[in-house]
Amino acid sequence: MSSPTTPRTALVTGASSGIGAAVAAALVERGHRVYGTSRSPEGISDPIPGVEYLALDLTDAASVEACATAAGEVDILVNNAGESQNGPIEELPMDAIERVFRLNVFGAVRLTQLVLPGMRARGYGRVVMVGSMLASFPLAYRSSYVATKAAIKGFADAARREVSPFGVGVTTVEPGSINTGISERRTQYVGEGSPFEEEYRTMVNALNANEARGISAEAVAATVLRAIEARSPRPLYAVGSNAPLVFALRRLLPRSVMLRIVARKHGLR
Repeated sequence: MSSPTTPRTALVTGASSGIGAAVAAALVERGHRVYGTSRSPEGISDPIPGVEYLALDLTDAASVEACATAAGEVDILVNNAGESQNGPIEELPMDAIERVFRLNVFGAVRLTQLVLPGMRARGYGRVVMVGSMLASFPLAYRSSYVATKAAIKGFADAARREVSPFGVGVTTVEPGSINTGISERRTQYVGEGSPFEEEYRTMVNALNANEARGISAEAVAATVLRAIEARSPRPLYAVGSNAPLVFALRRLLPRSVMLRIVARKHGLR
């Protein structure tokens, strides 16, 4: 990793635990002023020294704008907060799908819109979308989550060229399986007696086992810092789940074959 950069002001969403907390702590160590967000900052049991916490509900447009105003001139934005959601597509309630898109996509995009003008005016900025390798390797029964992560990567990929002439780098970090306790926080929608229930449970059990063996939040944070500190950030950084190998296979094998490989890794035949 490169030497510490000029101290900047960073805003990290979802900084009360997991990847967000690890990124916030790493940025503080690098000498940056760090704002971390939480729905309820007053309820954070183990606050990170040096992090200033702001309230943020990404599903509430007024909350997003208030957070951006409170943070002021942000040089580094890490869009990390999100919801992990499972369920057969037939059984996902539309209000749940709309909520996960507001939280994982629309809130992140709006926050990005609010900080970009200042970055552009100052001639420097870094925006990191924390996605998921599932956006590159979709998995059955995770359609809504996969779609949100693919959407934020699409926004990042398209926006890169718009803002790069102004010194602003936009990138996506895609973690694979992460051991952060997310298995306990995932929202799930599958009806009792569902025709998909048996296969769904097989997938969930494999998913949870993969996550229990997954990389740490700190490993993902190190990759986020690489993206932030790169002179010219790449469009995509992937970490965990044998990322170099599986992305190489993705370039070599037909997409249908890769989808079967991902399914089998999760117990689906």
